[in-house]
Amino acid sequence: MKANSSATLPVSPVVLPRSVTGIWWGLLGVLAFSFTVPFTRLAVSGLSPLFIGSGRAVVAAVLAAAALALTRQQFPSPRIWARLALVAGGVVVGFPLLTSFALTSVEAGHGAVIIALLPAATATAAVLRTGERPPAAFWAVLILGSLATITFAFVQAGGIGRLQWADLLLLAAVVAGAIGYAEGGLLARELGAWRTVSWALVLASPLMVVLAALAIADQPPSASPLQWGAFAYLGVVSMFLGFFAWYRGLAIGPMAQVSQIQLIQPVLSICWAAVLLGEALTWSTVIGGLAVIACAGAAVRVRLFRPSTPPAEIHPERIPTP
Repeated sequence: MKANSSATLPVSPVVLPRSVTGIWWGLLGVLAFSFTVPFTRLAVSGLSPLFIGSGRAVVAAVLAAAALALTRQQFPSPRIWARLALVAGGVVVGFPLLTSFALTSVEAGHGAVIIALLPAATATAAVLRTGERPPAAFWAVLILGSLATITFAFVQAGGIGRLQWADLLLLAAVVAGAIGYAEGGLLARELGAWRTVSWALVLASPLMVVLAALAIADQPPSASPLQWGAFAYLGVVSMFLGFFAWYRGLAIGPMAQVSQIQLIQPVLSICWAAVLLGEALTWSTVIGGLAVIACAGAAVRVRLFRPSTPPAEIHPERIPTP
């Protein structure tokens, strides 16, 4: 080409790095999930925790079944069903029920910060399940964030000896959620994000329908329009749409790194609780929130090392779109 030629050179399209793409999808999922604790706290003031924990899963399962039927999806293989059972047990049954019961006795801001342990638990589950090898710096910032969370729980409860039963329920919810997130992120690489969520909801639906029926028989639902609106959000977004983005982000990965974005979720939840529920923002809450934000920012910037024999991965453009 001559120097004075009017021809132009082809410009290569800008492609975001794989990890950055996963982080943005993860952020979208965390934003959707950040309303879960405040809306659960709002809903339990008028509805029973058993109805909320099971009923929201039934609502999401109806949407999931409709989506699968309309798109004529084939049934997964028996091997996939076994893995879907882990996802369903963790994020469809365990996490919603445990948090619903816990939030009958603690404020949303308190519950949100306890749940901040979830990224640490998810990273651990991901490392055990996928073979990702985070460096020491990654674990250092993760431990700092976890310590800030545990300290907050003890301070709010008045000391180690006064740790509440609700805190133990929330910690159990963290374990259940971590298992469901890690396995769901892996399945999303094979099935796609929305299919993973949908099949897990369908699998758990018989149990959740029975639990919802028992809850209605024991305490017929009676709530205000605002409380029903909160329940609708829990069923449609927290249990269904939010997982589209979250599992896609985990599938793109690296899973241990993307999971740390959830450290900012309690900070967002505390803000929503202050705005929507009028809960006070204490200095301990603010300091704890700033600590976990700093740890989340540091964790997602740490370079992860790949295992010598990495698990099968697919590029973002090959992942089935939600």
